[in-house]
Amino acid sequence: MKNLVYQMFILGTGNCLDYALENNLGGVIFFTRDIESKEQFKNLIAEINKKSKTPLFLSIDQEGGRVERTENIHPRYLSPREAYKKGEEFLAWQTEKIADELVEYGINLNFAPVADVNTNPKNPIIGERAFSNNTSDVIKGVKIVSEIYRKHGIIPCLKHFPGHGDADKDSHLGLPQIKLPLKEMEEIHIRPFYEAKEMVMAAHLHCTCFDSDMIPSSLSKNAIGYLRNKMKFDGVVITDDMVMKGVQAFGSIEACKMAINAGVDMFIFRVADSKTIKVIEDLVEEVQKDSALQQKVLESNQRIKSLKQKMLG
Repeated sequence: MKNLVYQMFILGTGNCLDYALENNLGGVIFFTRDIESKEQFKNLIAEINKKSKTPLFLSIDQEGGRVERTENIHPRYLSPREAYKKGEEFLAWQTEKIADELVEYGINLNFAPVADVNTNPKNPIIGERAFSNNTSDVIKGVKIVSEIYRKHGIIPCLKHFPGHGDADKDSHLGLPQIKLPLKEMEEIHIRPFYEAKEMVMAAHLHCTCFDSDMIPSSLSKNAIGYLRNKMKFDGVVITDDMVMKGVQAFGSIEACKMAINAGVDMFIFRVADSKTIKVIEDLVEEVQKDSALQQKVLESNQRIKSLKQKMLG
């Protein structure tokens, strides 16, 4: 069971990464702190690959603009909004450049495109990261970017389900609340997520249309159940970074258990340190005591394995 639980985690680098790799870690996420030059980054990924027992998701947040991780190597790309404004051809050209670069490093999973529709002009966290404040334009942008990544053998992960565009808070700092009725969420914010085939990232935000209690969508049986049952999404569901304040009020172990029970498959923790390893080991113990959780872990591992076989060979 330990190997199966570790497979559900994507960790950042840190002094316990080797230990996690020995125990069947699912993947690694890279940040600016890991990337000094092209050669150094390629070598780092090659080293990590050597130490892993199974194929890894080697991931990054490379959206363009404010959220990208290669600023030590070259100037930033245009943000999704600015790239889309220059036209679909330009967006495709820029995405090809990003994809070529990621393939050269050895990255096989990008936490992009952003599928949020930025309807709140005061949104502190999305803004220019969204293609547009118009749903149809966001769908076009998401399609273009996703298809180019797939063509290059990179898994696109659409984020942040069920839509972060109307938020007025940053989920890194607290739990934003979206108070829109379900019909409005469906027509404006959820539609772009129908483009997801491989992976969806669930957001740490509370949607009143799914839950009356202050539960983040990332841990919500109703929100993830909607994605699985209503939208028929059978790919991998991953949470946003689990150290964000929007989810930490529940405590890491409880949050992971709630998410697994809701139908989430994977978790991101940004540092592979002793604190994160303790979370995973404690979760292993919890899973071993709970047959319903064990069943969920088996189902998640099946989805992870299926995606890895399809995209990583």
